[in-house]
Amino acid sequence: MELQHSVGPGPEHGQFHLAEQRDVLCERYEQEKLSGVVKRVHRKLRRKYIEVGDFDKIWREHCEDEQTLNEYAFAMKSLADNHWSKKRDGEGRIEWCRSVCQEYFMDGGMKMMFEKDMKAVKHAAAASGTSLNPDSSSPSLSLRNDKLRLLDVGSCFNPFLKFDEFLTVGIDIVPAVESVYKCDFLNLQLQQPLQLATDALNAFLGQLHDPIETLPAQLFHVVVFSLLLSYFPSPYQRWLCCKKAHELLILHGLLLIITPDSSHQGRHAPMMRSWRMAIESLGFKRYKYVKFSHMHMLAFRKVSITTSSDLVSHNYPEMLYIPQDFSTLDEEDTFGDLCQPARSDSEDEQLARSFTELPDACYDSDSGESQSGSAPFHELEDPILLYS
Repeated sequence: MELQHSVGPGPEHGQFHLAEQRDVLCERYEQEKLSGVVKRVHRKLRRKYIEVGDFDKIWREHCEDEQTLNEYAFAMKSLADNHWSKKRDGEGRIEWCRSVCQEYFMDGGMKMMFEKDMKAVKHAAAASGTSLNPDSSSPSLSLRNDKLRLLDVGSCFNPFLKFDEFLTVGIDIVPAVESVYKCDFLNLQLQQPLQLATDALNAFLGQLHDPIETLPAQLFHVVVFSLLLSYFPSPYQRWLCCKKAHELLILHGLLLIITPDSSHQGRHAPMMRSWRMAIESLGFKRYKYVKFSHMHMLAFRKVSITTSSDLVSHNYPEMLYIPQDFSTLDEEDTFGDLCQPARSDSEDEQLARSFTELPDACYDSDSGESQSGSAPFHELEDPILLYS
């Protein structure tokens, strides 16, 4: 009887496997190198902020450092093109923004939220015994046939430009592609709203000149902060960005925020509740929230034209903190890398003690409602803020 011998992998297979391993290692090295450029910029900004304390001066000098900014823009675009796209990390956050806009503006989400707000206002008025005048400024509750005017702040490579439903304006302090306008959002000057028809407003956006130094208020349906707020070393700068977004949005427009965090969902729950309270103080209400493996994704809708004039004294800006605000310079890692030394839960609680006035609610889900049995967040607010 003739023995049959199994044939193992030949030398060609082994060479292919080695080449594949080498490619993976090279790709990983390249990604770490690019990520290192990004992290060094963040650390440098934070170091200067800790040492000097004048964030206006620090930001001005940062915007004048063209070499550092160009290196940063190149690294971010390379990460997006060659690494995030393969893992669909970048596509995940962009697609999430797109799906939220679709649901809210075109599939009835805005109408549902507006009706919910009106019920809350009527309930509050009935409870206080005051009369409620009918609201004659209800929004156009469907934009299915209109393009959404979208401002992408810190755009870098203009990822929303490929979607037909958006009329996109991408801005960045150092654009990585020609379609992005140069603009320092922190120092962007706002003008009076344009009293124009939709077609004229859209045409206005098509005639913007580079660099952008001024924009009319109440111009955009959507403002996107994708990996933007953690760039700034100061909570006050983050708060100023959110305040400016409120002024640039139309009533019932959306602010979409993506911020990095590689820890598990509940680890930074106090921070997310703190962010929610700070942002809602500006005249927003949270619409949706979800935690990706490496990111928090938040959507806020603008529910009032104006904001309170006494926001700073309530310490709202300081509520837009990130873990790195409490870290030493050696521990910092703005991108939330998994190699970062993890603090214990007790240390996290210690960091959050300064925000004990926050409502006691469980970590929020993407349903937009609290998971706890306590009162919904809107019952803790002054309903007049909804329609000032």
